[in-house]
Amino acid sequence: MNDNAFLLLFIAFIALMGLIPFLLRKFGIPSVISLLLVGIIVGPTGIGLNLVSRMSEWLSFLGVPGAEAQTAINTASHFNSLVDSLGSLGLMFLMALAGMEADFKLIKSARKPVIALSILTFLIPAVSGYLVYRYFNASDLSGKLLYASLFASHSVGIVFPVIRELKLSKTKFGAAVLISTVITDIASIILLAVSVQLFRRTRNISHMIVGKSLSIFDHLDSSIFGNQFIPVFLVITLLYLVIVVLFSDWVGRKLLKIFQPGEDMLITIILFIILGAVVIGELFGINLVVGAFIAGLGLSRMVKEQDMLLFKRFESIGYGFLIPFLFVSIGMECDFRVFAQPGNMQIVLLTVVGLIVSKILSGFIAMRISGFGNAAGVAAGLMTVPQLSATLAAAAIGKEIGILKPEFFNAIIILSLVTTLPVPSAVRFVVTKWNVSSKEEQNFKIPQVVSNDELL
Repeated sequence: MNDNAFLLLFIAFIALMGLIPFLLRKFGIPSVISLLLVGIIVGPTGIGLNLVSRMSEWLSFLGVPGAEAQTAINTASHFNSLVDSLGSLGLMFLMALAGMEADFKLIKSARKPVIALSILTFLIPAVSGYLVYRYFNASDLSGKLLYASLFASHSVGIVFPVIRELKLSKTKFGAAVLISTVITDIASIILLAVSVQLFRRTRNISHMIVGKSLSIFDHLDSSIFGNQFIPVFLVITLLYLVIVVLFSDWVGRKLLKIFQPGEDMLITIILFIILGAVVIGELFGINLVVGAFIAGLGLSRMVKEQDMLLFKRFESIGYGFLIPFLFVSIGMECDFRVFAQPGNMQIVLLTVVGLIVSKILSGFIAMRISGFGNAAGVAAGLMTVPQLSATLAAAAIGKEIGILKPEFFNAIIILSLVTTLPVPSAVRFVVTKWNVSSKEEQNFKIPQVVSNDELL
């Protein structure tokens, strides 16, 4: 690999990541979708572009004379590895920031709708996702659980800005949707961790040749737990969640007594806490998505007490540099050639229809039994439909370790495109036309999120 060729390729890549979202923003397209499109353009998508390989070939003249072909191959390989690594770091930052944004103090003021929304908008879509995957592959339990977690997750980055823009943040309706979104995401992340670990265990039982992870379960005889593996793993996961939340908050407050909020060393040490939680989680088979989110949740109160200074510094590192690589890397993994195979469009249709129907239905039922009207029920259901950050991250993990086959992974990519673009406009229409609001207005503290014109 030639350093000059690699540098020029990286500069061109950064330029695309900045230019395309800027241009598409004028058409109201979210930056996440724009970054996915960047990944689709530069990756081997099967639509004839594959810009990484092509640009590596164009820059091969900078390498050793007579070895241009090998220089191009090495440059493309190293560049793809770099994007994947930055994408993994972006995933960790994204989930840590999502945890820091959570504010569970709101739950006391909207208990009934929060409970109804949290339970129903998790269970009904999860069952729908389970059944959709079961229709195509009835024997794959880990795949069914992963698809259930994908359907159950919400897009925090879409819900928060819409609630704020429509000035529903001080209503019982708005608070209920905000809190239930966070709770449901936590539940879907736990379900994701169960499906991942169950898949690893199944692979060991079948004696397939696989690479070992940090998980202690990959180094133990899978027959030790018998049929009790899932309950045992759930107990371990719940204990891990409680310990990490409490320990992260305790350590964070101890550090504040030593360092000032503006000191760079404090940022480094807090990042070390998050990484430590991720590594410990991996030792017990709990995916980094869970570890980073829970560590962020544990640090949430501490960073908010510092006038959001720490949060904003983390936010600038994540959203400004690392997190965009996550969505670009996901787009680069999308291969549209799989849709040429018979039956794959059926997977896309059932995935899209199953998710949209189950989300709207669950939100509608939850709000109606909580005393809200039909319009509020439809609006709440629509707010849970968009699938972005958490869903794409979970799908990427599923594809990476082999749970999701390419046709299911690409169906999730299409799902994100279909649900993200029109739904916010539909929510605005319902809310403004039928004046969705709560008669009982209260002052609520709103979690810190990025603005509408930023990444999420």
